This record gives sequence, C-alpha cells and structure tokens, in this order.
Amino acid sequence: MVGANLKAEAMNLMEKRSGIEAEMNVIIERLCQPGGPGLFGNLLDSEGFPRADIDIPAVRADRQRLSELRNDHKDITEKIDQKIEVLHSARLAPITESDKDPGLNAQERVVNLGTSSSFGNPVGGGNNSMDVDVVVSRPFATVDEITDRSPAAEDGLQLGDQIVKFGNVEVGENLLQRLAAEAQINQGRAISLVVMRQGALINLTVTPRYWSGRGLLGCHFRIL
Repeated sequence: MVGANLKAEAMNLMEKRSGIEAEMNVIIERLCQPGGPGLFGNLLDSEGFPRADIDIPAVRADRQRLSELRNDHKDITEKIDQKIEVLHSARLAPITESDKDPGLNAQERVVNLGTSSSFGNPVGGGNNSMDVDVVVSRPFATVDEITDRSPAAEDGLQLGDQIVKFGNVEVGENLLQRLAAEAQINQGRAISLVVMRQGALINLTVTPRYWSGRGLLGCHFRIL
C-alpha cells in the first residue's frame, strides 16, 4: 500500500506540473509572438525610450510570472524525482513474509513497476496510466543533426540520442519552443539531460553557450 500511495502522490504531482507547464506555454507563446519582446528582448527602442508597440507592464508581469512558474516547476520536479527514487528502491527491496498482503499478488505488491529494462515500453498486461516508469522515461525528441565541435557535441550529446528530459522540459505541448526557451534561459549554465541511447538511459549535462557556429547548442531536435 505504501508503494501505491507513493505512486498516486507522484502522479498527482505530475498533474500539477502539467498545469504549470500549460501556463508557462501560454506565457511563452504570448511573449514570443511575431513582433513581441520575447523572453529577454529589450523593452526600449533604439533611442532609449519605452517601446510604444508593446504593453510594457504586461510584459514585465509575464516575465515575472514565468520566472515564478519555472521555480515552482523545478521544485515539483524534484519532489517527483524523490518519490520515483523511493518507488525504485521499494521495487528492488526484498519482500518479507510479514510485508506481504495475502490479498495482493506479487506483481501488485511491486506496484506494476516492471523491470529496469522496461523503460519506454508498456509494463504488465495493459495500458496503465499510473505506470510512473513509463511516464518519466518516454522520449519526446531525437537529435537528428549535430555539428562537430559544437557545445552539444563537446558536452557528450550524440546523433540519434532520444531526449527524455531537457532541464525542466519533458513531454507536453510546444516542445520545440520550450526547448529553445530552456536553452536561452540557461545560457552559460549547465542543464541536466536524460537521453535514451541504444535503449539505455544516460544522464548528461550540456551548457548552452555562444560558439563559432549557429545557436547556443549546435544541434537540432526533431519532435517524436
């Protein structure tokens, strides 16, 4: 029952995180629309006066709210990771006779988490929306272009890597836009990545930065 409760708590946190991501997407779209100021664009014109073509108080409010949401997203993601770690530990821990519930079979006692080789694949016998392993390990993009000596290449990213997590970006809507925003916001700072490479999950860090080529990473993501 402890595992089931932890799993329910993790899924509840994931739902809350999805709500945060939805609000972030709305703000990003509003700021990045054609003619908009973007996430970091100057609010002054070439002569140093406030831009007349945008609502500056609204832009500042949006940027402040986006910063708050990013902090909330980071906090809730850390809580999810903690619960997933406990669930994984519970799955691997031996079950004593005193721990067994006669009303549950062995598969139910480990909360249908499957095995460590089941990442990205259905577990058990059906579509279980409560399967945390599958939810948190589903790739959403692949690296289909990468330039030699680019930040992405130097930091260990490889052609064909499938992105499971890119900083605070996981599955959801407007992924390309969110990936670009994540790189821009973290320019010069390391971003934690989880990639699937030849069926294995790998942790990496990449630091978006200026270099001799285009962009901050020097690679292209294709959404799956």
